[in-house]
Amino acid sequence: MEPLPFPTYLDHLRRESARFREVLTDCDPRARVPACPDWDAADLLWHLTTVQAFWAEVVTTRPAPVTEDDVDRLSRPESYGELLTAFDEHSAALLAALASAGPGEQAWHWSSDQTVGASYRRQAHEALIHRLDAEETAGPVTDLDPTLAADGVLEALTVMYGGCPPWGTITPSDRVVGLRLTDTGDVLHVALARFTGTDPDDGKAYDEPDVAVVPHVDAPLATISGTAGDLDAWLWHRGVGRVDVRLEGDESVLSELRAILSHPIN
Repeated sequence: MEPLPFPTYLDHLRRESARFREVLTDCDPRARVPACPDWDAADLLWHLTTVQAFWAEVVTTRPAPVTEDDVDRLSRPESYGELLTAFDEHSAALLAALASAGPGEQAWHWSSDQTVGASYRRQAHEALIHRLDAEETAGPVTDLDPTLAADGVLEALTVMYGGCPPWGTITPSDRVVGLRLTDTGDVLHVALARFTGTDPDDGKAYDEPDVAVVPHVDAPLATISGTAGDLDAWLWHRGVGRVDVRLEGDESVLSELRAILSHPIN
């Protein structure tokens, strides 16, 4: 599996953001968000607004790094209508900033990919998952685009969970699980791994379980199968009781993998 072309990410970001806005327009602002029970619909709307505003600023001021002022500069509007207007403004700003920037241009990012392209991909998936949150909050859920969701599975396992800073090391074991995306035909092999290293900024040492995507393995110890959309939602702890994901094989391996994936993605 390879990442998608950058214009495709931009198209998905535009569509998923529009669907997010459409779903929340007439939603009860006090409706709870199932995957984030501390949030209501208004909180969800403001969250994606601030995320898209932040990354619009990052891309616009590239290659300068972000500052605390960039993080805290927005004030939350009081009314739901004003929240919707703020989302429209900052979502449009993000799309315009990305469209006018080359994906290979240098720009700050929290990952090891210090390019505008990292924001193309991450923000498409940010909008996708929060569109799903919006639908689960408001009512009926529509299918995730299989191509984007398949890339979301890859991103979750290689960037969000399996990402590694330059000062760290991820060491895969020979305990491997095969992930089978039943609708796209993609197969990923994920090894239980160990992340070690010391953060030079604060001196904190790490030695903890992790995952690593590895080359093809003929006989993985376990398999996890489902559609791309269901697997992407499952990795993001969405769709509880709704998605159809099947786990088969060595229970000790699956149990360890579930424990790793149970931690919030950070």
